[in-house]
Amino acid sequence: MTGTQKNPILFYLSGKRRKVIIILTLLVLLFLTIVYALNAGSFHLSFERILIILYQAITCPGLLEGSNSEKIIVIDFRMPRVLLAIFTGISLAVAGCVMQALLRNPLVSPFTLGLSSAASFGAAMAIVFGPVLFPFIPPQYQNGTIVLAAFLLGWFSILLIYAISRMKGASSATLILSGVVIGYIFTAGVMIMKYLTNDEKLREITLWLMGGMWGANWNAVVIVAPITMICVLYLESKAWDLNGLAAGDDVAKNLGVNVNRLRISGLFVATLAASACLAFTGIIGFIGLMGPHIGRMLIGNDNRYLIPCSALLGALILLISDTAARTVMDPIEIPVGVIMYIIGGVFFMILILRGQHRVIT
Repeated sequence: MTGTQKNPILFYLSGKRRKVIIILTLLVLLFLTIVYALNAGSFHLSFERILIILYQAITCPGLLEGSNSEKIIVIDFRMPRVLLAIFTGISLAVAGCVMQALLRNPLVSPFTLGLSSAASFGAAMAIVFGPVLFPFIPPQYQNGTIVLAAFLLGWFSILLIYAISRMKGASSATLILSGVVIGYIFTAGVMIMKYLTNDEKLREITLWLMGGMWGANWNAVVIVAPITMICVLYLESKAWDLNGLAAGDDVAKNLGVNVNRLRISGLFVATLAASACLAFTGIIGFIGLMGPHIGRMLIGNDNRYLIPCSALLGALILLISDTAARTVMDPIEIPVGVIMYIIGGVFFMILILRGQHRVIT
């Protein structure tokens, strides 16, 4: 054995240093991906020019040098889309990571608990019924009704799960089963909306269900960014309690953790983060599963490091996917939700085959 392995303190510090290095590396990769995404498309700029525009936009936004077309394309069009992809990836990955820790099930995600189906039903209702659903919203703000309905129904799904779980106690099995059942019910509602509507609205519902960053703008970023950051900081503050919960409810209670309150508050905050983003982007799958899974491969199960690692991985995966979605078949844009289903399916198929190989051998 080496000296580091003999000394548990040195072994712990070595592992901590490795985790910090991985997180910092992901942060650098995310920054480089941001610069590339801002340059990707039919309008190209040099790496140095992108950095100058970003610096000037942060330090003196009213005095941005260069042509007006550069400012419009980079700052007004591409930057909101990049930021929305980043915050959506962060919120979905962290929500999946925390839900898996709370329910001690690696296959749990915001979609397992019926959130996506509920948000889809809300969006479908807003598309079909329009101003009738929210009469206080002017007709010219039709997209606002879709966002609001998707967000409210996403929250309503977790309220239903909470109400059902209170009847039998907030056990992991009860919460997961409640989410699956509620997801099927809301999926049936989406099917009814699609059956009752006309061809134009049917296409709009289908497009929303595919997921994408088409509605990205600075208003969306201003709403999503603070919600995401506040929720992530709160969930990170509960990392020690989540680590205790991994040993079981009884052990966590002996460590002073209020298990029921942690489970319910964690699910509510994770749902808030995920539903706020999905309300603007539509359904984007697999981020809540891929981010935490890859994070555990890189960094282990310590939620103090796994949560920020999952957040960066989620942002990185979704930003790369969205950049590919709008550039691979330029000028035709592929829904990023479609790309995520392909990437997620391939990823988990590889995991299954590797797991079978280990079992066989």
